[in-house]
Amino acid sequence: MASARLGADMSHVICEPEAGQVIKTYSPNLMVHPLMRQSDKVGPSETVDKLASSVVDMLARLHVIVIGPGLGRDSLMQDICARVITAAKKQNMPFVLDADGLYLAQTRPDLVKGYRECVLTPNVVEFGRLAKTQGIEIPKEGEVGEEEVCAKLSRALGGVLIIQKGAKDYISNGEKTMVSDIEGGRKRSGGQGDTLTGSLATLLAYRRAYLDGLWDVEGNLSKEDLLMLAAFGGSAITRESSRLAFKKNGRSLQASDLTEMVPIAFENLIGEKEESKL
Repeated sequence: MASARLGADMSHVICEPEAGQVIKTYSPNLMVHPLMRQSDKVGPSETVDKLASSVVDMLARLHVIVIGPGLGRDSLMQDICARVITAAKKQNMPFVLDADGLYLAQTRPDLVKGYRECVLTPNVVEFGRLAKTQGIEIPKEGEVGEEEVCAKLSRALGGVLIIQKGAKDYISNGEKTMVSDIEGGRKRSGGQGDTLTGSLATLLAYRRAYLDGLWDVEGNLSKEDLLMLAAFGGSAITRESSRLAFKKNGRSLQASDLTEMVPIAFENLIGEKEESKL
């Protein structure tokens, strides 16, 4: 939903059938595709390759994919996603891994290692698990080296872009590191990370349009710099959405409250071209 509210022309949700029935009730603007299957609900003729191919066939219609929110760790669901990632890499398509999508990066790091169009968005616990798999020690909060660990993990994974979520968001591709520390809300509600992944997905789609020369623009930003800027923009919009939602709802804030604040956060931080804040 955050992707749509930030301006994506179409937002597709690829899920399993039972989840699809519920997701369709969220908004008539979502394109819901019940193409996934869990291990205990797969049909006799539905092989992992066949199921994955139905998702892969959709990639030509998309600019970016997000894998993880609501995915779970069912072995068949994870295997399908692994095949989709492999296909996306062949098409040089950017993808974002969050939530249970990060479990793929943790258990099958070769899927993402060295792919510079991949963005990982771990929280504190998820970051710790990823770091452990790469033999990286995490300093305690406030210790020397706290700002370097995100870059270390990125380098260990071959330069994938990482948004390390926390009190400050560290964004690194192993060579450059940015810090996103604008004020956020005072409550962290489970599911707020979906606002980041949705916002980031739309900004990555805009990046694709920029690189394809669809817009008249000044300057010539590299795809690496654009990826960093998209990540910073997604982080900043999420933090501002959280601040606005907390200001309105206080301690009753829920993750879904951020969604309606996304376009306002965009206007506050960036704005349209004729009145851009940048």
